[in-house]
Amino acid sequence: MDIREQYKILEFGDLGDDRGNLVVVEGEQDIPFEIKRVFYIYGSDEKVIRGQHANRKAEFVLINVSGTSKVRVDNGFQEEIIELNRPRMGLYLPTMLWKDMYDFSRDSVLLVLSNIHYDGGEYIRDYEEYLKEVKGLEKT
Repeated sequence: MDIREQYKILEFGDLGDDRGNLVVVEGEQDIPFEIKRVFYIYGSDEKVIRGQHANRKAEFVLINVSGTSKVRVDNGFQEEIIELNRPRMGLYLPTMLWKDMYDFSRDSVLLVLSNIHYDGGEYIRDYEEYLKEVKGLEKT
């Protein structure tokens, strides 16, 4: 499967007015799942690499609400780099995509929404193990 068919770029509406911008993101409407967990990454810089894992159960939407960052997604066969550079832009990542977040601007705040509560056991943190799993899934 082409990697571009796996992830989705989401564009959220701006409901602001002359008082300023207002972006609303609702689970099961603006994103394709019920939100069970929210976290954010800040204080990183262009040299830091976050993520470096895939998830068997967790789906994510990443939104740079301030500043910019890049996300490298990899399905074991192809990779793509997406720059998150607008607070109205979201990146939907389904299960079993390897992800690296990096090149954070000084003012970057990367908001992450997930469909499940944290479960360390569903993370794949070793890239070689990830490749074995996705190549095995491809054969079935």
